[in-house]
Amino acid sequence: MTSTDSGTIRLVDRQPAVSGAEMVAALVPPPQFDGATFDTYRADPSFPSQHEAKERLIAFSLGGGPAERGGLFRRAKKVPEMKPGVYLDGGFGVGKTHLLAAIYHAMPARRKYFGSFIEYTALVGALGYQKTVELFRGADLLCIDEFELDDPGDTMVMTRLLGELVPTGTRLAATSNTPPNALGEGRFAAQDFLREIRAMASSFETIRIDGTDYRQRALDGHAEVCDDAAYRAAIDGAAASGVVSDDAFAELIRHLATVHPSRYVRLIENLSMIGLRDVITLQDQSAALRFVAFVDRAYDAQIPVRATGRPLDEVFGEEMLAGGYRKKYLRAISRLNALTHS
Repeated sequence: MTSTDSGTIRLVDRQPAVSGAEMVAALVPPPQFDGATFDTYRADPSFPSQHEAKERLIAFSLGGGPAERGGLFRRAKKVPEMKPGVYLDGGFGVGKTHLLAAIYHAMPARRKYFGSFIEYTALVGALGYQKTVELFRGADLLCIDEFELDDPGDTMVMTRLLGELVPTGTRLAATSNTPPNALGEGRFAAQDFLREIRAMASSFETIRIDGTDYRQRALDGHAEVCDDAAYRAAIDGAAASGVVSDDAFAELIRHLATVHPSRYVRLIENLSMIGLRDVITLQDQSAALRFVAFVDRAYDAQIPVRATGRPLDEVFGEEMLAGGYRKKYLRAISRLNALTHS
């Protein structure tokens, strides 16, 4: 894959390759969270659990709860130490990834890693299980964003991996999503997480974070759609000063099937804008899930998206939104809305 300073390229022409060493080097917070701290986390006063979560995670980052001050003749009362792992349970857009990155930056650790669930499982696939254990053994902190339970095999691999690391002193922080106000189908809740990783359940403290999707607070709720003239103007304008991709949506969806999701970050490397022509509603669930992974990486990199055809918030059909992957699709829609307005 060649690099250039400006111009238009097609993502379907890129065939990215990522080595195990590069995958390890990439286990740091996304660029948009380079400066994430607890001070910059804006807790919504309408949802006290956000402030409570922040305070609890500050204590976790310091190694446990600080001692309360006693009176002149009273012994200081200590707050119980936290478990070696914390799990942030809540809807998307409430700042869980920001808090996860804040933990990463705040914890005084010699060796620490930050990655999405799919990055860790891809690393196991690239290096093999035992080499991955050896790599992380002795690490002070593992941050796992978007912990997934969709694949029982991947879930058990991660459970086994974490189970080997915690006894050696590694601390864990994980997040995942629940759709706002959802109590039924498609909800990824704390009890689901702890049940599926039952061998590790005693190592995690669940911290609930309520709230509304911050990405929607300044948006009208719908992805922006360009007509052909506006699309061409946006692509050409951005290409004058940066690298822009311009692909037919259906062709890109087919291409994503040929690239492992762990390489999507390299697929969009150095882009200043992503262009998608003739967006359609996806009918195939496998294709839809690959597109979700692609959207996650584009959002991590904060790459604006311009598109024609159907609005990108309608890219997942009603049947998909009513199924077991609902939380993934809603998260992707939220992120697509933000990227089309950026």
